[in-house]
Amino acid sequence: MDLMQVVETTVEALDFELVALERAGRGLMRVFIDHPDGITVENCVLVSDQLTRVFTVENIDYERLEVSSPGLDRPLRKPEHYLRFIGEQVKLRLRLPREARKVWSGRLLEVTESGIRLELDNGPADFAFDVIDKANVVPEF
Repeated sequence: MDLMQVVETTVEALDFELVALERAGRGLMRVFIDHPDGITVENCVLVSDQLTRVFTVENIDYERLEVSSPGLDRPLRKPEHYLRFIGEQVKLRLRLPREARKVWSGRLLEVTESGIRLELDNGPADFAFDVIDKANVVPEF
């Protein structure tokens, strides 16, 4: 099993959703989890303790493990993440420039099998999933 699969299986077995997994320098591993009822510190401790045990059994190398909620500017990685946030403001960073821009922001209107539709200042625009490098919800207060 690869790392993503190990983490996702472990997190889902505890009734949480894996939002993102990041590996950073100096052996840091960040795991972002979510749940419809929200995330508490106790949830993060539970997942961290379980992942620590699983990593020992699976012989997965890391120095530090951080488990947290995805935050208000939650990353959108899977089509189901986008579906959950239809109607919200999102910010995209594209892999390659489109109309000389890599960064786009707008209201998420629709999610299709192949991508999303945003309402931009000058009207709707479609973006395929395979051109999106990074996407986040933009918190509105």
